[in-house]
Amino acid sequence: MPVYIDDITLASKNTTLLDQTILDLSKHFKLRDLGETKFLLGVEIIRDRANRSISLSQCQYITDMLERYSMGECNPVGTPLAPGTKLSKTMHPQTQEEIDYMRTVPYLSAVGSLNYLSTMMRPDISYAVGYLGRFSSNPGPCHWAAVKHLFCYLKGSMDYKLTYSGKDTSVVFDTYCDASHGDCLDSGCSTGGYLTVMGGGAIGWSSKLQPIVALSSMEAEYIVATEAAKEILWMRNILHKFGFPQHGASPLHIDNQSAISVSKNPEHFGRMKHLDLRFWL
Repeated sequence: MPVYIDDITLASKNTTLLDQTILDLSKHFKLRDLGETKFLLGVEIIRDRANRSISLSQCQYITDMLERYSMGECNPVGTPLAPGTKLSKTMHPQTQEEIDYMRTVPYLSAVGSLNYLSTMMRPDISYAVGYLGRFSSNPGPCHWAAVKHLFCYLKGSMDYKLTYSGKDTSVVFDTYCDASHGDCLDSGCSTGGYLTVMGGGAIGWSSKLQPIVALSSMEAEYIVATEAAKEILWMRNILHKFGFPQHGASPLHIDNQSAISVSKNPEHFGRMKHLDLRFWL
């Protein structure tokens, strides 16, 4: 029974239990039963009972967002960021004309709206939103142009959904992680991200700037693998509390052979003694 302010969602295989719960709550609170959940916090819930699947969509949220920022008639593009995009904090407004222009731009509001979307159900824009958020303190025209490019990408992909299948009842999950190396022009830090998949769809993801400068791509991959491993531990614990204990290993997929070698062979860790103890595998 998740509760968000004055919204309550109930889920159970036992309809009698659902009816009784609603009755009990109505004795203490004024309730309005809206029936089967169709929309929740800007997310449309689509059930396909024949194929035993459930899909989540934010098409309407994206449509409203594009209209709010006068991008409803923009032309779709195929990538969240333009190929070769390299932005930095030094690209802040340089002239009085640019300063005056950026005062009229709703940069913080737009990035906030995009962040809600990426957090809820769009892992494909997670990196782009995090990247653009780095310049929120003093954005320039080029940063705003990148935000509008992301709006154009959403225009062409607003029908994307997260779909989960009920045919696979194993309740196991896989986690994938990857990292850049030194892609931040301002700090030299790398960006790492991971994605957890269960039931055919993504259930958890993250894309963040790493807190330290990695001296090699192997270090950057190892650091993000550590963050992914912590997510795995949390996921195993929450599934256990829900009644789905994980009896076997939870796979973590890493695409860097050096990072894999270090994680499996402690004797290789000598080359990484300068890393903080908080990074472990």
